Amino acid sequence: MVSRGQGRTWWTGWVNALLVAFLLALPVLPLLAEPAWAQSGGAPATNAETEAWERTAARAEAALEAGRASDAALEALRAELVSWREDFLKAQGANAQRIANLQRQLAVLGDAPDEGGESAEIAARRSDLTGQLSRLLAPVLAAEEAHSRASGLIAEIDSILRNRQADALVSLGPSPINPVLWPDALVELSNAVAGLRNELQGNLDNELRQFEFRQNLLVTLPLTLFGFVLLLRGRRWAGGLAGRLRHLPGPLGEVWSFLVSMAKVAMPSAGLLLLTQAVLNSGFIGLKGEVLLAQLPLWGAIILAARWLCERLFPDAPAPAVFDVPETRRGEMRRLAVMLGLFVVLAMATQTFATVTVLTPGTAAVLSFPVLVLTSLALARLARVIRGMLAPRLEAGEDAVPFRLRAVRLLAQGALIIAMVSPILAAVGYRNAAEALVYPAAITSGLLGLLFALQYFTEQAYALATKRDGDPGEALIPALIGVALVALSLPVLALVWGMRFTDLTELWSRFLEGLTIGDTRISPSDFLSFVLLFAIGYVITRMLQNALKSSVLPKTRIDQGGQTAIVSGVGYIGITIAAVVAITGTGLDLSSIAIVAGALSVGIGFGLQTIVSNFVSGIILLIERPISEGDWIEVGGQMGYVRDISVRATRIETFDRTDVIIPNADLVSGTVTNFTRGNTVGRVILRVGVAYGTDTRRVEAILREIAEAHPMVLANPAPAVLFQGFGADSLDFEIRAILRDVNWSLTVRSELNHAIAARFTEECIEIPFAQRDIWLRNPEALHPTSAAPAETGDAVSEDPSNEPQTPE
Repeated sequence: MVSRGQGRTWWTGWVNALLVAFLLALPVLPLLAEPAWAQSGGAPATNAETEAWERTAARAEAALEAGRASDAALEALRAELVSWREDFLKAQGANAQRIANLQRQLAVLGDAPDEGGESAEIAARRSDLTGQLSRLLAPVLAAEEAHSRASGLIAEIDSILRNRQADALVSLGPSPINPVLWPDALVELSNAVAGLRNELQGNLDNELRQFEFRQNLLVTLPLTLFGFVLLLRGRRWAGGLAGRLRHLPGPLGEVWSFLVSMAKVAMPSAGLLLLTQAVLNSGFIGLKGEVLLAQLPLWGAIILAARWLCERLFPDAPAPAVFDVPETRRGEMRRLAVMLGLFVVLAMATQTFATVTVLTPGTAAVLSFPVLVLTSLALARLARVIRGMLAPRLEAGEDAVPFRLRAVRLLAQGALIIAMVSPILAAVGYRNAAEALVYPAAITSGLLGLLFALQYFTEQAYALATKRDGDPGEALIPALIGVALVALSLPVLALVWGMRFTDLTELWSRFLEGLTIGDTRISPSDFLSFVLLFAIGYVITRMLQNALKSSVLPKTRIDQGGQTAIVSGVGYIGITIAAVVAITGTGLDLSSIAIVAGALSVGIGFGLQTIVSNFVSGIILLIERPISEGDWIEVGGQMGYVRDISVRATRIETFDRTDVIIPNADLVSGTVTNFTRGNTVGRVILRVGVAYGTDTRRVEAILREIAEAHPMVLANPAPAVLFQGFGADSLDFEIRAILRDVNWSLTVRSELNHAIAARFTEECIEIPFAQRDIWLRNPEALHPTSAAPAETGDAVSEDPSNEPQTPE
């Protein structure tokens, strides 16, 4: 018989992968049945329960000390310890509210004075409260001690099992290529097959079995009929319907075709299950045959699933493929993938046959070696084909290749290495190590293909639901769903690659226990409660802000800046209250981490002092409101309108329609010019120059008339015209006018300039421009110099035209 360490191979992890859903139900299981300790207020109800735990713990310690217990016995003992540990964990939270009340009462009374002077009533009350607290804390402390003891025993058992598993992987067994083993293996296999045949023949000749068969015939015949119909025709029916639905326009056809195509696996698998049940109901199959036959529906489902997955990933043209696979290579990809699944099922059947018929290790190695070699060849061929398809795209530039294709290329390289190493290990005698490499690699390739198919389905479903144009793979929601699918597949991959199911449950238990900080334990349920309460408070705050902004504040006489400040203040207060309510509602005691929080706050104060300064400045801006949204300001050489005041910075929009982000600290500590603070009245100054000799009083009167005539200029105070002085080229005048809206200053300035130019033209008033006289000291230098006489001979001129120059 193959030992447990040798018999535990790749497919046990594959079968256990179906139980991963049990992890998701673990948080609900404690709600279905209340443990005995919880019913008794957190401590063992009787001495019998305490004695039962002591016996279990003593038995576990004795088994660990002896080190001779089998894996099955250790697993059973571990399950008992896990059950006790869960009860102890719940017991630690018993009477928590009552204990907290007693501690608060003792805190009110304070510590007993060192010397006398305390009244007898207070001393008696303190003694009474201390006694009650001690009685309530006793079972809690006992539960903590028992929980620690159970966790230690479980950790020791896990360590022993992992060590045994590792030893089994590196154990050296008989070599299947040793010719000495072949005759004995052939004889043993013949005897095993003969034993199954004799068992079947004996049942066929048994009159009692024949009578039972006739009795169950009315049930067996319908099962057989329906089973054959579903097995032979179910796949064709589902495929035909899926093919017709695929012709629907857009993603609608892809979604419905995917959903209906799953019947190509479900219907034949159901038919195979009915046929298996019909054969079992006949009563002619022996005990060993029943074990083999019971696995047949699972093996068939795996082959059907592999074929369905290949059709989804690499369909016939013109249907789109999940991967960019050439149409000429899709058929080869399907054949290789289906062949790989078939070899995996063959390996599972071989392992089950060896276990049922109790083959010796040598015979089991000889029987499994050909299957392992075939699986390695199929895996290597598949990896080479994938690398060959990706090679042209990688040569074009790796940056242009999607991440998932680069990951597939990397996985294909790893699979190729595994396919080359595994047969060598098996030939040497490391059968367990070879099987722990090649079969998990094959199953992983199928699991990754399933993830890609599901991701493609989610993209098409998203495109159908949103009816948006473009590539749905670039959207955020399908990407997040893909991340969730990968996260859900991690436990399955862990089981496939040899991780024990109990290891996963242990990790889940540690997760449910939560994180302990000081005297506070933060569990996932506490975290979810905190998130839920804070989310509710946040939503209520936003709703209140929207109501104030759209319905209440517009009906008041508060200016826009004040309304914005009120809305922002309500938001800060609401979020703070939501956080406090979430912390207190969850029941978290943060007093134990107050010292740590204080130390962190000092570090944050030094490291983030600029951010803190901007935050405080933002609060000051909202309270004092030296600037408000819509104000025209100038700060740090930047001029524009205030568009938003946040807790860290203020955003202004310049006249160039660009946004400038200014830290709030600069607005509080720096110099800021606010042109529209309180009102929009402002002054515009316009400078004008006229030629010398012009009547200055006439110019003054004309400029005053022009300024007073403009509708944006206020009559009170009246615009002023000032004769500034005698400039270098003109007589300088200046118009100073108060505008009713300074935001129109540039427009008013332009209109006044137009009016002045037109009026000065009518009045023949000259607007001078700068004139300068230029005196030349050596005007003879401007005349061209005479050319030198040409030399005799055939000299070539240096003129670019290559013509001889004639002197003047």
